[in-house]
Amino acid sequence: MNKRRTKPNWFRIILLSLLVLAAAYVNRFVVADIQPLGVATSTPTISPEILVADAEALVKEGKLIPAIDTYRQAIASEPGDPSTHIMLARTLVFAGKYEEAQISAEDALLLNPSNSMAHAVRAWALSFQGEYLEAESSIKRALELDPNNALAHAYYVEILIDSYYSGLSSFENIEKAVEESRVAQALAPDLLETHRARGYVLEATGNYEEAIREYEAAIAINKNIADLHLAIGRNYRILGIYDEAVAAFTSANALNPEDPTPDLLMSRTYATIGEYGKAMQYAESAVADNPADTNLRGNLGVMYYRNAYWPEAVQELSYVVKGGLSEDGHEMEVINLAPNLPRVAEYYFTYGLALSRLNQCGEALQIAQLIISRIPSDELSVENANAIISRCQQNLEQGNTAPLSSPTPDSAATAEATPTP
Repeated sequence: MNKRRTKPNWFRIILLSLLVLAAAYVNRFVVADIQPLGVATSTPTISPEILVADAEALVKEGKLIPAIDTYRQAIASEPGDPSTHIMLARTLVFAGKYEEAQISAEDALLLNPSNSMAHAVRAWALSFQGEYLEAESSIKRALELDPNNALAHAYYVEILIDSYYSGLSSFENIEKAVEESRVAQALAPDLLETHRARGYVLEATGNYEEAIREYEAAIAINKNIADLHLAIGRNYRILGIYDEAVAAFTSANALNPEDPTPDLLMSRTYATIGEYGKAMQYAESAVADNPADTNLRGNLGVMYYRNAYWPEAVQELSYVVKGGLSEDGHEMEVINLAPNLPRVAEYYFTYGLALSRLNQCGEALQIAQLIISRIPSDELSVENANAIISRCQQNLEQGNTAPLSSPTPDSAATAEATPTP
């Protein structure tokens, strides 16, 4: 009862209070943010709408590969929306990835088999792969589902014209393409694809200056689509305005450097104006972009020949005539000689001329006879076939057993066939 009370230690009380408050803070705010071991940390999710908007902006900037990646992120975020698959497919076509575009369009059809745009873009992708009959079937289905689908009408124009160029249809396809281009104009006159389709049909009917104007209108909508610059370049080349053609092909090459087509067309253009050194350089670049393409090998062989590289010309052109495995390990497919294929005919007669230069006349004469028998109405090819026979006759009379050493290519072989789109 008489025990003396001790004074409280205020320092200890304050210290203990601070420790309690600190423990409460750690328990509430720090420990709550620590993820358990083995549990993935959460990341902020970007909405598919934002991803699609970003992808569309990238397309307008000409950044097709990043746009494709962004569309795929949107699909991963929301795989059930067919419209995103369709936008991806359209972008893949512009990027030249036609098989992937077809797959994306078919993914959209799995989600909605009655989607007109999915059928239309699938048809467009198929046409670039040379599957014209299936493409036409798919585009007709798109128009059955929606007769006012302007894009479908525009794609139909290209399918009809390419089918005609391939030899699968008559000139009636061109007349139908003219009609379809006008329908697309009536439905959506300001659409990029409408101008593109109208330009394509004008090009096919020989109205090159008007075609250029339509392609320019399409470029005004989006200047970063490589294929539109290629189209303008083709028409300038046919008109003989070679500096503008080269400028257009250069723009296309900058926008899509993986595509061998700009290099191929620049090669042909420089060859037309006699600049064979540049023509050979661009032909080599085209083959580097796609070494498995027999047509590019044939073009390179022609340019080697025009620069008096006979053995190299024979090597490259042999892939066209005989196929086989290339030195860099690619299986090459034969391109058969047939009427109405002037570029292929050029590969064959240049091959024969190169063989005759090397005094390999046994095979050279076989090529000459093949040309005369298969395409007798092709005057340029028959003229060169006769030149092969004449040179081999000279070799025989002179007793030549070594390659001829003339540094200048044959004038007949340098003649350009009529350019086709």
